[in-house]
This record gives sequence, structure tokens and C-alpha cells, in this order.
Amino acid sequence: MGARMIAFLFPGQGAQTPGFLHRLGGDTPHPAIARTFDEASDVLGENVLALDTADALASTVAVQITLVVAGVAATRALAQEGIEPEAVAGLSVGAYGAAVASGAIAFHDALKLVRLRATFMEEARPHGYGMLAVLGLNEREIARVLDDIKADIKADAYIGNLNAPRQIVVSGSDAALAQVRDLALSRGARKAERLAVSVPSHCVLLEDAATRLIDAARDVPIETPRIAYVGNRGARVLRRADAIREDLATNLRYPVRWHDSTIALSELGANVFVEMPPGQTLTSLLADALPGTPAYAMDASPIGAIAARVRIARDRAND
Repeated sequence: MGARMIAFLFPGQGAQTPGFLHRLGGDTPHPAIARTFDEASDVLGENVLALDTADALASTVAVQITLVVAGVAATRALAQEGIEPEAVAGLSVGAYGAAVASGAIAFHDALKLVRLRATFMEEARPHGYGMLAVLGLNEREIARVLDDIKADIKADAYIGNLNAPRQIVVSGSDAALAQVRDLALSRGARKAERLAVSVPSHCVLLEDAATRLIDAARDVPIETPRIAYVGNRGARVLRRADAIREDLATNLRYPVRWHDSTIALSELGANVFVEMPPGQTLTSLLADALPGTPAYAMDASPIGAIAARVRIARDRAND
């Protein structure tokens, strides 16, 4: 067998649960995690650990900030245990944690840009919108559902995420998503449920927010990544700083082709995957996309335990 290439995956909005920052690293958090929390609090001017309560997570701003903090904290802790990625990808806001891990953007700049991103998203669509995950229909079938709904009523609904060939997320207004849910289920969808997201991400409904973020991102220092960074919009390896800047600034406007991103990582040579906290959604998707590939979700596991499992998978193949 060939040498192992480790890829880190960073989840997006919807993975959060109340208290997830407090659970990061298990009962005895790694020192790198505590230092990252302190750094984030200094940058933001508020205690980041106050942002993962149920009430706080009702805010898109709090959700997106805490997801980036969790991903970077876990990345740093694993690095101190000798586990570092050679490739990264992040779903939606997870792209910011991936960009930090790749060396393309400084942590403090990522936090400031993410805070603006989430604020612009909330201001663009402050209420009455969200996202719906549909399981069991493919992209073409979902497109037909959307076309039929729009032909019948004026519906704001668009494909937002393509997580798997038959796991697609639709973004839109509450009324439109209710129509999508009912029609998708009537056409054979196995499941259709709302996500814990209060904005219609990755579609034209956030065009204005994307324009504002592009302007804000122009002056943010972005560097050439040290490792492979797979972008959201085209599911391609991005090697230039300006391409990563565009990916970070515009991914809220365009669909995320996550399944294609995982395939791109595999084709690049990645064959051990580690999902940054919180949750295990990306690990589950990977198991379907790349059966038999070693994949580990950190979630609330002790850093040392995850590092040991990844080290074994890496070293076993390298022998």
C-alpha cells in the first residue's frame, strides 16, 4: 500500500449543538484548545465560551464563529500530537477553518471575516428562511421538484448543498421549503427535514450579502496555502491566494458540491480523513462516498485518543 495522506474536514452550519465548545477535547481539554479559546475571545472582544449556549446559537453570527473556533482549536491540538493534514476542505463556513489550517489566512483575520459574513447573511434575510435536507432524490429529481413548485407558485427555493448523490439541501423561504418537503416526499424522498440554519445559504437569495463580503475581503491578507485546499464552489484544489479569497467570499452565494470535494481529495491522494468538531455528519457522508476509507470524527473525543487512531492508520499503511 502507498503512503497515507491525511485530510482534515471542517463541518458547516447545522453541526452545532449547545455546549459543543465546552465538550471539545473531552473531560480534560488539550492546552492548545484553551489557548485558542483565549485568542478568539481577545480578537472578538467577548468570551467565546459564552457563544455555545442554546440561546446564543440562535444567532447565525454565534454559530459561524464557534464552528471556526472549534475547527482551529482541534487542528492546533492535533498538531501538537504530531497529526497534521496534507489536504483540507470545509463545508460552507467550514472553509474558513480549512483556510486557517492550510496557512492561507490568519486565525484572527478569519474570525473577523466570518463575523462579517454571518452578519451580512442575517441582515440579508433576517427571518422566514432556512434550509431543508432531502434524502433519497438525486440532483435532477430535486431540480424537477423546484421547477414544478416555481411553476405553480412564486417560490424562493434553490439547491444549496450537494452533500451526496441522494442527499441534497435546498435553501429558501419557509413557505417554499414546506412545499418542497411535501412534493419531495410524495415523489419518493426517504426523508425531508429542516436544518438548524436560519438563513438560505448558498443561493441567489444571498447575492447582496456576497457582494458586501467580497468588498470586505479585498483588504484581508491571504497567502498561498502550504497544503492542498479544496474549494467549495468548484470542488477543485485551489493553489493561488486570490482563488482562495474568492472562494471564501463567494461560497455563501453558490451551491456547495461537497460530495465532489471529497472525491477530489481522494483523487489527490488523501486516504485518511479526520472530521473536525462538532458532529459526525461529514464522516458519515465520507463512508458512503469512499467505502472502507479510514475516517475519524473528533466531536468530543479526547485529542490523544483521536491522534492515536490516526497515527495507527497512517503508520500501518506506511510499513
